[in-house]
Amino acid sequence: MPPPRVNRIPGDEQPTRDKTGTLDVPLKFLDQDYQELKKSCFTNKRSYVDEKFPSDSSSIDPKKKLGLDMEQIKWLRPSKIVADPQLIVKGVSRFDYSQGSYLGNCWFLASVGALTFQEDVMDQVMPVGQSFGEDYAGIFHFRFWRFGKWIDVVIDDKLPTIDGKLIFVHSKTSNEFWPALLEKAYAKVCGSYADMHAGLVSEALLDFTGGIHMHFETAKPSIDLWSLMNRAEKAKALMACGTFLGKTSANTVLPNGIVQGHAYTVTGVYKVTCREKPVQLVRVLNPWGKGEWTGGWSDKSSLWNKVSKEERSKCRSLANDGEFWMSMEDFTKNFEDIDICCLSPDFLDSSSECKWTSTCYKDSWVDGTTAGGCLNNKDSFWKNPQFRMRIEELDKECSGQCPENILVSLMQNHGKRNRSEVSNYAIGFDVFAIPPEMKDVKLPDKFIYRKRPIEGSENFINARDVMRFFKLEPGEYLIVPATFKPKESAKFILSIFTKSESHRRNKKPEMTYL
Repeated sequence: MPPPRVNRIPGDEQPTRDKTGTLDVPLKFLDQDYQELKKSCFTNKRSYVDEKFPSDSSSIDPKKKLGLDMEQIKWLRPSKIVADPQLIVKGVSRFDYSQGSYLGNCWFLASVGALTFQEDVMDQVMPVGQSFGEDYAGIFHFRFWRFGKWIDVVIDDKLPTIDGKLIFVHSKTSNEFWPALLEKAYAKVCGSYADMHAGLVSEALLDFTGGIHMHFETAKPSIDLWSLMNRAEKAKALMACGTFLGKTSANTVLPNGIVQGHAYTVTGVYKVTCREKPVQLVRVLNPWGKGEWTGGWSDKSSLWNKVSKEERSKCRSLANDGEFWMSMEDFTKNFEDIDICCLSPDFLDSSSECKWTSTCYKDSWVDGTTAGGCLNNKDSFWKNPQFRMRIEELDKECSGQCPENILVSLMQNHGKRNRSEVSNYAIGFDVFAIPPEMKDVKLPDKFIYRKRPIEGSENFINARDVMRFFKLEPGEYLIVPATFKPKESAKFILSIFTKSESHRRNKKPEMTYL
């Protein structure tokens, strides 16, 4: 039996990085080259037809789960739907679109709503220079971050319609098509439109940014959640939240206007003064483009009459556009969890004296060698890949602002073409302390055998990724990611973010791939 792989996080050395899979050199999804394909269209004087995501039922609903009558569906280019198609009309906005009635992909559209706030991130996902103008050839491309690599996804602009109307996401401005084309590109990555049915907002948030993801249950946050959301908004993070499931899987609308089992976008965080007392507010958007909260601080709430005219004019809107304000107290009662995704982790701490460094490992659990299962499996747990790391001591000014000094994220990848065919394992990780006397020595193969972890993910969760934000004392540690059961094979990415003092480094840290 080969020993487990134990890796040490490098110190000041910077490993050579292959730029393939970065935003500058994204991978060509399904080996399709956007520039070459577009050039070919101009040479042959024809509009692009995507043979790898054909205009038929295989791209919509190959397993017939959506209950659509395929004979009614016609794939039309935007020029056949409206007279003057545009990619973008008067800028990109969270109010541009409404969710289609045939597909339960609110998780994706809630993430799109968050994406619209960040122009630089939107430009990453939807590269500039595309239009229905002079260089139009019926071809568009979008970029997504998938399991550690950026990919460039090419599509044609044929869209599924019934009676000349889009059946999935559609713009409120009839001749604007960026939402429908973005959805089609993501559907291609997932395998089909039906493969987008049901999901977690964290998936799309990560796929849009390749950033740092944090997940919190609102009922028992380990930190001051509103303050973190406030810092995240200022750091241009993307945020989305989800409501509690009802007795059924149906999206039941409660008397207070909240939809059960539904994903929303967090679009704002603000503090007002009401009756001389501060009130923490959260602004939320329903991706349906309608249907709002009717309780305190909603559009027609009388509480708005108790704040200053300046605050009221800045925040209040009476439009039935699906967006509304509510108090943080009501937010935690009506929303089960919140996901935050940001390009930089520095928002995690409010101190300018603190910065965060990051390291990313790509590895795998392999049945027969490194798929040891969780700690319940004493005789095989030690076979899992193990990652050695160090927590540095910080001065009081840095360490006192935010006691948590490490964020660990674990993502699994099964490499299936169709998203609905992926059966995620229950995954998690444990953290073991390395005694000071073993600081600079090679650890025995079975170092963790029968040892107890001091921290970890707490639970093994059946999800694409799990994370935990916590505190470790200065010293060396071993992080062991695992599946709950042994002999479960999958690739994974382990990302480790640790707090450091800003004056200790003179350059921006890079993500390190080992």
